[in-house]
Amino acid sequence: MKTLRLRYGTTAKILHWTIVGLLAVQYPIGWLMPDIHRGQTPGAPMTFHASIGIVILALIVLRFVWRLTHPVAPESSLVPWQRLSSEVVHWMLYISVLATTLTGWLFASYRGWSLKFFYVVPLPMLASDNAAAGKAIDGLHQAAEWSLLALIGIHLAAALAHIFVYRDRVMQRMLPG
Repeated sequence: MKTLRLRYGTTAKILHWTIVGLLAVQYPIGWLMPDIHRGQTPGAPMTFHASIGIVILALIVLRFVWRLTHPVAPESSLVPWQRLSSEVVHWMLYISVLATTLTGWLFASYRGWSLKFFYVVPLPMLASDNAAAGKAIDGLHQAAEWSLLALIGIHLAAALAHIFVYRDRVMQRMLPG
């Protein structure tokens, strides 16, 4: 039986805040990079976007495994509906980050782009060039990124509510220190 901790440990906090920082960089790159049409070679923005996406994918898998092997007890001050909604949103965040990163990688593969991880290591192609599949997976990637953004908004709103409305110590469980 696993021992439940009352606070998140240093590793969980580092993973959480690193992913937050990378997503804060990733979204603007993804939205601001120019469209790449069939036959064009992806440039630096796409290379960095894909590379950061791979880092986020690795970190979210590590975060997921860490959470399963180092569980934290639900905050005892939360009422049942808050505990349940907190768990649901956290797991949906994991799923959305996984879905967003994997559909992005699939999209690049279906477009036939051979990208290199930060211009050094070639990223494996997850699929072969397929325009129809690329268009479909691009739609899924966009839906996943908007879903993730909505979940981040819900998560952030709940954190702020715990600071300013409930004035409890829920937020301190994930803050550094």
